[in-house]
Amino acid sequence: MAPRGFFFYTMITAISAYINGAIEELELVRWPTRQQAVRLSLIVLAFTLASAAAFGLVDFLLSKLVQALLSFVS
Repeated sequence: MAPRGFFFYTMITAISAYINGAIEELELVRWPTRQQAVRLSLIVLAFTLASAAAFGLVDFLLSKLVQALLSFVS
């Protein structure tokens, strides 16, 4: 049977190794410039707004279609 503190020592060692590995990987990252970050953020925002408008339009048209179909039933 393992000593009582062995589990906690192993856990602390594993967590420490994970954090050190993450820090090493972050040092290798090529971070975008401010201009690149702003440009890419605007692209994402524009795409999100366009997608929301397209889905909203499709939802509106389908709801009108369903209302028209249901008006024939009742």
